[in-house]
Amino acid sequence: AAVPAGGLALLLGVLLWAPWWALHGAPLTELSGDQDFQLFLERNLEFTRKIRGDVAALQRVVCDTFQLCKEEELLLVRQDLDITQVPLEQCHRRTFQAETCFSQIRAGLRVYHSSLATIRALLAGHAGLVDTLQLDMANLSSNIQQQMEDLGLATVTYPTENQEPLPTFSSHFHHQVGGFFILANFQRFLETAYRALRHLANL
Repeated sequence: AAVPAGGLALLLGVLLWAPWWALHGAPLTELSGDQDFQLFLERNLEFTRKIRGDVAALQRVVCDTFQLCKEEELLLVRQDLDITQVPLEQCHRRTFQAETCFSQIRAGLRVYHSSLATIRALLAGHAGLVDTLQLDMANLSSNIQQQMEDLGLATVTYPTENQEPLPTFSSHFHHQVGGFFILANFQRFLETAYRALRHLANL
């Protein structure tokens, strides 16, 4: 059965701006019996877990190869780099709309998909893992778009000219540290998206 877009937006809005610890008592259960939506959540929780695992594997390679392991030790170097955190604030705001949150997740996946070119250049011997990661990211983005269409939600397309250009680095060391922070930021982005899906699934 189709879920009214307004109901989904209300449900996700309450969930995603609230403190995570407060969500277990949320009284909103209108989607809990929707099998298609539950299948979407289960499938994409698994996708997100797999993507997080692949990112963690690349983080371990960066740690082992370049001895870049602890973020706090690299913060001074980061000031010299043009590395930004892809925003996901639409999934937390009280003014949340399902369209903008899901669209922001998809836009973030596109940015990180492009940013992985930096990782590929840095870790040429692990191109296969980067390829697998990019494929899973594309599948996750496609699944979200399909679910939005199934629920009758408008898909918001962010203009390509607003996409961040790939960062440039003044030295190989800066390239290494840049790769470290791209992966660290991507992992935080994925954790936010994962928490949203997980708490929806636990209703």
